Amino acid sequence: MERGAEYLEGLAAFVQREYGLKALQTSPRIAPAKRGYYGETWRLDAESGRFFLKLVDHSTQSAVYEASFPVMEHLCEHGIDFISQAVKTKGGELFSRFGSATLGVFKWIDGENRQDAQTKAAEYRMLARVYAVPAEGLAISREDFSPSRAERFFEQWKRLKSNPFQASAARIDALFAKNQAKIMRRAERLALFSKRCRGDDAGFCITHGDAGGNVIAKDSRYSLVDWDNPL
Repeated sequence: MERGAEYLEGLAAFVQREYGLKALQTSPRIAPAKRGYYGETWRLDAESGRFFLKLVDHSTQSAVYEASFPVMEHLCEHGIDFISQAVKTKGGELFSRFGSATLGVFKWIDGENRQDAQTKAAEYRMLARVYAVPAEGLAISREDFSPSRAERFFEQWKRLKSNPFQASAARIDALFAKNQAKIMRRAERLALFSKRCRGDDAGFCITHGDAGGNVIAKDSRYSLVDWDNPL
């Protein structure tokens, strides 16, 4: 999303006022961070260091985003030091609102967002430490092992069949029909595992929700960022 100088200067002034972080007199004071798959992401160079800004416009996703902040704080309080660390406002809030968006300010993590054999091993080690953190007391979404996504898929597929005169619907319907055996096989497996898992809710732990593509690597240090969908 293109943002003009007036918007960025307003964002810098807001962060200084609400967070006490004064941007350096450099150009650009705020630069695109090129991290994350949704929302706006910026890098802020301030007198006290470098910071990561993420803004998510009000939507269903912004509510999920806001709910993730207490989870990140909880993990940090339990010694998890390789995740995004939120900077609180001067009023002690974990996030703020800038215009129509939810704004999170985080300590900057140096490195490259990559995915390979080394980062995969590091990802598993980091998640193992997260799994050891107790989840009690957190208002966090809980997996219910429902097969509802498969049920919704078949409902939508049925709607495609009822629109034979729409070219795109017909093409998608034909693709699904070609792969019907595979689809049914996977739906049956999902139903089986859903039933088994719903019978045992022991051993629940906090997990990232989308860890694979969110590892930041620098030399031998790895970080797990973008905690927007913890479960």
